[in-house]
Amino acid sequence: MFDRLREDVQTIFDKDPAARSTWEVLTCYPGLHAVWFHRLSHWLWRHKMRFLARLVSHLARWFTGIEIHPGAHLGRRFFIDHGMGVVIGETTQVGDDVLLYQGVVLGGTSLHKEKRHPTIGNNVTIGAGAIVLGPILVGDNARVGAGSVVVRAVPPGATVVGVPARLVGQPETGRAAMDLQHGELPDPVVRAISESLDRQRRLEERVHALERRLVSFHPSAAPHPVPGEVKPELVFRIREALDQVLDPEVGVSLVQMGFVSDILVDGEDVEVRLTLDDPNCPMVEHIVDQVRRRVKDVNGIQHVQVTLLDVPARVLSQPEPVSAAQV
Repeated sequence: MFDRLREDVQTIFDKDPAARSTWEVLTCYPGLHAVWFHRLSHWLWRHKMRFLARLVSHLARWFTGIEIHPGAHLGRRFFIDHGMGVVIGETTQVGDDVLLYQGVVLGGTSLHKEKRHPTIGNNVTIGAGAIVLGPILVGDNARVGAGSVVVRAVPPGATVVGVPARLVGQPETGRAAMDLQHGELPDPVVRAISESLDRQRRLEERVHALERRLVSFHPSAAPHPVPGEVKPELVFRIREALDQVLDPEVGVSLVQMGFVSDILVDGEDVEVRLTLDDPNCPMVEHIVDQVRRRVKDVNGIQHVQVTLLDVPARVLSQPEPVSAAQV
């Protein structure tokens, strides 16, 4: 028994860098207290003393803010960090070396007396506020991002985020779960939008290529003036082309949102200066690519430079400098 208690304390030192002393861990960690209360209530539950088991569980909830049903099975080296608001249902099974943060719910979806709560594998990390519902399996070494709602099985080694939770990347099997960097998790929705926009861009490029081939055979079919003609309305046509570039987050064109600061023209070279609200937006590369492609569709333009105006200024463009005169 004492070996198990020492193991519980060491687990906290291994998983929480804030732990400084054994005395602090013994007195100030509600997650540890909740696990110890649960061992007593679970023993009572297995020996058919159901009322006493529920009473101990209720007292533990009152003292720690963590509710663990006496019927739940918890593995070794199980740690609940902070813990307030954690709820673990009756038929939940938790493996070894599992880490839960505050606000996690391992809940059920059925009103029948059956297996209705999740099974959590070994070395699983579940982020703050995540909810795992139903008799599903979260595989070994899996990670659940903060605030996610998991309603489907999670493969071993996978990372899932979102509502409902979706798989991010490919499962990494045969390895222990690393620390869950909540602030660095990718957004699967933005990724899906980006892939859709990229596919649309490729299709549009094919259409434009077919149009250019058609024009080479039938010059009268050209939608714009013949290449080489630079007319005073060139800047207007460039701005008109940029009006077709949409901000993927709001669905409004860059021109309408006032993000196009300047358009500088020097012969066949063009510089477009953009002022974005967030130059570090994950979609900025897509926006810059769309701007460059749209401007090149205007006849007579060979080189396009896109400059993001911030401090210091960043340039995402072709390497050659443009000595431009504003038109």
